[in-house]
Amino acid sequence: MPHSQEIKIAVIGLGYVGLPLARLFAIQYSVVGFDINEKRVDALATNRHCVAGCDPQSYPQSPDGLSYSGNIDHIKDCNYYIITVPTPVDKDNRPDLTILLNATQTVGQVLKKGDTVIYESTVYPGCTEEECVPVLEKTSGLKFNVDFFVGYSPERINPGDREHTVERIKKVTSGSTPETAEQVDALYSSVILAGTHLAPSIRVAEASKVIENAQRDINIAFVNEAKKIFDTLGIDTNAVLEAAGTKWNFMPFKPGLVGGYCIGAATYYLAHKAQNSDYYPEIILAGRQMNESMGAYFASEVVKKMIRQGIPVKGANILVLGITFKENNPDVRNSKVVDVIKALQEYGMNITIYDPIANPANVQREYGLVSLSEMPTEKFDAVVKTVAHQALENIPLNSEVVYFIK
Repeated sequence: MPHSQEIKIAVIGLGYVGLPLARLFAIQYSVVGFDINEKRVDALATNRHCVAGCDPQSYPQSPDGLSYSGNIDHIKDCNYYIITVPTPVDKDNRPDLTILLNATQTVGQVLKKGDTVIYESTVYPGCTEEECVPVLEKTSGLKFNVDFFVGYSPERINPGDREHTVERIKKVTSGSTPETAEQVDALYSSVILAGTHLAPSIRVAEASKVIENAQRDINIAFVNEAKKIFDTLGIDTNAVLEAAGTKWNFMPFKPGLVGGYCIGAATYYLAHKAQNSDYYPEIILAGRQMNESMGAYFASEVVKKMIRQGIPVKGANILVLGITFKENNPDVRNSKVVDVIKALQEYGMNITIYDPIANPANVQREYGLVSLSEMPTEKFDAVVKTVAHQALENIPLNSEVVYFIK
């Protein structure tokens, strides 16, 4: 690996993964944070904005070694390019690599002999070398593993978690040649306090990421199905989990909505690769189907509770508390709370939304829904608490029917 003074890093994509990573590397190296969103770049450059999932208290200002830009000329002199852009699925739950390949093409335009491109985006095993490398070769005119090299180090960011920050989470690393792998590992080791794990190949590192998320998806699906069973039997699911949790090796997963871009997308990415290799992955897809069904299920449970208490369903006024995809995080993208809201609306109910940490403008832009900026004071026919924000813990609930999803 070059001497630290010779290393200049470009982090491509300044979302909840790229921004903390850029700021971490900039403590020791010269770093350019690159993003095509000009408004985001301008806001970050003036310390006026922090993207979803980034805790502004953890990063009150940018390190001296970090600059921001949307101009490709400003990353031409970098020798490490770290791509951290989103990898979502399309409406049919198939991998959508558009953003990833566009970012790859951007890097290819400035790639030079001796440079290394590192991917952090969640992909299926083989994607980096099968899909991204050909784009780098075609755009740059350079030859892979001769003129330039590639690494893969899957992101493990937990948005909103102030304890498990990027430097405190062990990092899996890999490279396209043994020498590249060692250099990539050394680069991350220089800033990751928790240490690194050098995987034997890029495909192994890619696979490790998708099964991390798929495993969690399956475990949550299991307790979601257990909840459906216990609800049918009239048994308190939380009481069951508390009792079972007294055993040392019981895993403390809880039922609920599984949103965000990581867990579900990773499961579909793995399933996509498996199906393309003529294997149908029964367990992980069954788990995904179970978790996708929970929005409608929770809505039906609210309706049942209202009916048992003699409250008319059609035209009922419902307060939904929480619209973000997870607790204590302002990110509303891919929130499964929306599935609950849509299902309740299909019963003919009037929905009011309040989330103390979500930006109402983001809710409107993402879903066309109105989220109040202040807690309403009127009485509702039912209150549905969907997200366990700390800011919602002691709020008085003015309703005869209260249903807790989390």
